[in-house]
Amino acid sequence: MRNNGMLQGPYSLDRDKPLFRLPFTIIAVGTVCLALSGLVSCILISLLYHFEESTATHCKVHNYLPSISASISLTPERYIWRFCIGLHSAPRFLVAAAYFNFYRGRFLNRCQEWLLSFVNLLCAQGENLGLLLLTYVSSDETYMCPGSLCHYTKGAFHPTVVGDHNSPNDCEQQREGGVLDCGTQACVHKIGFIVFIASSLIHMAITCRLWQVIKKYSLIPEEQTSYRLKVRLFTFNISVCICAAYFYRRHNTYCEAGVYTFFAFCEYLVVLSNMAFHMTAYWDFGSKEVMIATPPEDKRF
Repeated sequence: MRNNGMLQGPYSLDRDKPLFRLPFTIIAVGTVCLALSGLVSCILISLLYHFEESTATHCKVHNYLPSISASISLTPERYIWRFCIGLHSAPRFLVAAAYFNFYRGRFLNRCQEWLLSFVNLLCAQGENLGLLLLTYVSSDETYMCPGSLCHYTKGAFHPTVVGDHNSPNDCEQQREGGVLDCGTQACVHKIGFIVFIASSLIHMAITCRLWQVIKKYSLIPEEQTSYRLKVRLFTFNISVCICAAYFYRRHNTYCEAGVYTFFAFCEYLVVLSNMAFHMTAYWDFGSKEVMIATPPEDKRF
């Protein structure tokens, strides 16, 4: 039996060769690169071909960068983003399960950390599902549920979300005209965004807490490096989240030129630091492999 992490099993690899084997580092890098390439492509296409549409807001002031929500709502950007995130999501579920098994082995006799690892699994899955939701339901598509503002675009009312181009005042004026009760509208895109951000922050916080415990009893350099990177990236991520919220509120309140650009830039940093945080799996599972093999009892010669 080879000492190679995930290659342990009840059979000899010399006799029963695996059907498929891939280093976990390739999965970690490939998963992040899919999301990164999709993000960069959408932003560049929006800047080059849809600059006015992607940077316009209800304030009608000059802005120079599109928000992510605005970029992935346009065509063909939305299809590029959906393709990349669709491929990216399956390995994310696999990585979340791998982390849970890793924590379960480390914290077998520590009830608090074991429960935290289970909550962490739920948050990781929630983050992935939230990302899929806001990806496949763009911000200019309408869905019914209670308690949201809306806006009017191309003959339809839509809820107001991060990156939308109409203000609550526009919606209020149209609601007073008796056209539609905005209180009955909500956006699945907005719900997906909230689930994604909330699950992401909780997942990062719990991960840092678990790795703080691991670091105390580990002398492996890769695990020490992974812990330091996780803490720094989590701190950076929550800082730029606060900055993004500040600039978004300031833009909607004062309608100053260029402020929405700062919001969009902070939004990019939120997503990029999230990707970098997940990239730390490169150090956590550097010696592991994903393998598909046929168990001996299922073989028929």
